[in-house]
Amino acid sequence: MLLFLDVDGTLLPFGAAGPYPLYEPAFPPTGPVTGHSLPGAVTGHPLLARVDPALGARLTSLGCELVWATTWGVDANTVLAPWLGLPRLPLVDWPDSDDEERSGLHWKTRSLVSWAAGRPFVWVDDEIPDTDRAWVAARHPERALLHRVDHQVGLTEGDFAVLEEWLTGGGR
Repeated sequence: MLLFLDVDGTLLPFGAAGPYPLYEPAFPPTGPVTGHSLPGAVTGHPLLARVDPALGARLTSLGCELVWATTWGVDANTVLAPWLGLPRLPLVDWPDSDDEERSGLHWKTRSLVSWAAGRPFVWVDDEIPDTDRAWVAARHPERALLHRVDHQVGLTEGDFAVLEEWLTGGGR
């Protein structure tokens, strides 16, 4: 089972009125670090400290093949994967065209269905409209869960409960 994973709004929450908790990485960076007082500053991404490193183990426990479905590109593997204690993950290459937005679909949808190549999958993102769920249900031959996360809080235990139930066969 594939699990396509977005970053911004999913692992990295944004847009809430109040401050976010700040975390230290699951595995401290190697090499000299000087002059950095904020968690995440050593990675070159000042908001990374909002990502709870415990999410790495939580995602791994789902038993899915994790795949980056984010605009972070290779930075997902060089910056975020070590923060979460994850190995390098495959990443989806995105088309250069914006035809999806004109068709009413999210720009990631067709690429993810193509990448899945008929295999069951879960897509976790903060930008999944109902039109995409209907399109995938009509065109993808296997089970697929398109799960939308609240971008202000990112992945929560409630989200993991939905994913776990669906993965154990409780959902179609």
